[in-house]
Amino acid sequence: MKKFVLIYNPVSGKAAFKSRLDNILEDFQQRDCMLIIYRTKKDNSGLADFIREASPDGLLAAGGDGTLHEVVNILMRENIQLPVAILPSGTSNDFATYLGVDGDLEEYFNHIAAGRTRPVDLGLVGSEYFVNVASAGMVTSIAHEVDVRLKNVMGKLAYYLRGLSTLPQFHPLELAVQADGIQVFAGKAFLFVIVNSGVVGSFKNAAVAAKVDDGKLDMLIVKYCSMPEIMALTAEILAGRDISHQKNVVYLQASSFEVSAAEEIESDLDGELGPKLPLTVTTVPKAIEMYY
Repeated sequence: MKKFVLIYNPVSGKAAFKSRLDNILEDFQQRDCMLIIYRTKKDNSGLADFIREASPDGLLAAGGDGTLHEVVNILMRENIQLPVAILPSGTSNDFATYLGVDGDLEEYFNHIAAGRTRPVDLGLVGSEYFVNVASAGMVTSIAHEVDVRLKNVMGKLAYYLRGLSTLPQFHPLELAVQADGIQVFAGKAFLFVIVNSGVVGSFKNAAVAAKVDDGKLDMLIVKYCSMPEIMALTAEILAGRDISHQKNVVYLQASSFEVSAAEEIESDLDGELGPKLPLTVTTVPKAIEMYY
């Protein structure tokens, strides 16, 4: 019998996962698998010891991108080498969407029970890892200003409404960017995102060439432009179109990036507050195994 630790965030998304918990326990019992439950809290410093004591075959992370971010950082810091599955139940489930596990969970559970995994790169900023995205600028400020209660009630719509309301007041950043040690951009920009997968902010074609196992990260810089131009670009993103060749977008691939700004600004790592710029971002190739 295979054994898994199920790590679930009780407030992720619309806090609805706990209502599905019994069904998921039944699904895994039917596959001759045992689940050991860990309910996340504000301080999860004891999670590593919990995992070691349970001695599972793998981990199931039930929540959004932020939950996955915390679990992966604990595994990397504690040198725990176990495959991870995502049970998407957050407001944002971008990495699960990229892996194709946001649809038929019954089939996904079969893959988990069978042990089907793939290697996945991670990004590293200082001592903190990110699974899907590091960013700063307009996207970051919106994400951190949306009230948790509003996010749980309205989901992604809360981000869009907040973004539309703040767009006229947003001022550009003066950025300098190096990719693999070469200066590639210096100028004004609305935002930048450095991504591991092709799904960002629920948009599936945000980084069309991104792969999670190529040893590289993809960077998108949205340059400062007029209000009609940024609105037109936003419409292209919302429509799911490839924006990599747009005149106001810089699209790069590299194994490392250095990003600095003329002012003090905070970054965002997988939807969580990250360090202030400047950032040195590197790829950690095939750092973990994930069920898919």
